[in-house]
Amino acid sequence: MKIATRFIHAGAEPDPSTGAIMTPIYQTSTYVQSAPGKNKGYEYARSQNPTRKALEDALAVIENGKYGLAFSSGVAATDAVIKLLQPGDEVIAGNDMYGGTYRLFTKVFEKFGIRFKYVDMNNADNVKKLITDKTKLIWTETPTNPLMNICDISAITSMAKKSNILVCVDNTFASPYLQNPLDLGADIVMHSSTKYLGGHSDVIQGALIMNDAQLREQLYFIQKSCGAVPGPMDCFLVLRGIKTLYVRMKQHCENGRIIAEWLRHYSKIGKVYWPGFEDHPGYSVAKKQMRDFGGMLSFTLKDDSVDNAMRVLSSTKLFSLAESLGGVESLINHPASMTHASIPREERIKNGLTDSLIRLSIGIEDADDLIADLQQAIG
Repeated sequence: MKIATRFIHAGAEPDPSTGAIMTPIYQTSTYVQSAPGKNKGYEYARSQNPTRKALEDALAVIENGKYGLAFSSGVAATDAVIKLLQPGDEVIAGNDMYGGTYRLFTKVFEKFGIRFKYVDMNNADNVKKLITDKTKLIWTETPTNPLMNICDISAITSMAKKSNILVCVDNTFASPYLQNPLDLGADIVMHSSTKYLGGHSDVIQGALIMNDAQLREQLYFIQKSCGAVPGPMDCFLVLRGIKTLYVRMKQHCENGRIIAEWLRHYSKIGKVYWPGFEDHPGYSVAKKQMRDFGGMLSFTLKDDSVDNAMRVLSSTKLFSLAESLGGVESLINHPASMTHASIPREERIKNGLTDSLIRLSIGIEDADDLIADLQQAIG
């Protein structure tokens, strides 16, 4: 079954009682039992919900996995993965990552005795140098947020398997339309479903997908015990979003390419970060492991001052100044003060995230209108 068909039919079964083609929203907290311990597969909505199950089945299908788990946010999904670890365990993570992930690692889990090492993952050998007998997890994003670096998933998973280390890939920027990390050897795929999976900026949710049954049981136990589960309405919204993921991502990618090329040739632009350029350091890896290059990009101005960047950020009319990404509408973002403000400035600068960097989430509007908006804002 081809990808467009899979996305539309993933997890979808007509309601057996009514024939409804759309999964019902089971807005219930509990389920009647015919006798103590005897139920119809559902007992309490924190543990199970039919709408959530349909979504979790769909998540597995679209990521070529066996098991999916839905969470109340992307950070909640990340939290569940780190709870697989014990005090004294070490995690190797990319030095260019979402600020909320960094905050969770440093401000929450470090005080419980889990150690995090950050490294440039453009070169997989950098990861290899940090592996010790205490390393239990490698956490990577690709493409990274916000510098659009590319990590070689196959190379990282190959070295991890030799040392029995779990690999979790944050696939939010790519989406299952562009990339399937489980096929490349990853143990867990994480999504902020808020972004491309939902696609309409109307839901907060996260997801984990895996192939190993024991790993699924461990993560399900954490999901059930800690309770960071999404409500049925949110699950319905992401199920709906998945049905249009194929057509939306095609347009995101097309617009992303057009905008990236225009920015690169515009006289007032400094550097454009987008993995579809043939001279991008990760281009060959991206071409190998991705089907296209996506609708996320970042750039700097030739007059690379913070004041100039702030002027542009406050002057767009179609691009809305807001956090998040992956919706049908285009967004403009200032990582240093918004999505990545929780990373200390010295760390941001050291890793190449300057105070003047601007990030774009390219929507599915007409590309000419988006270019006109950027041109009037940049001047």
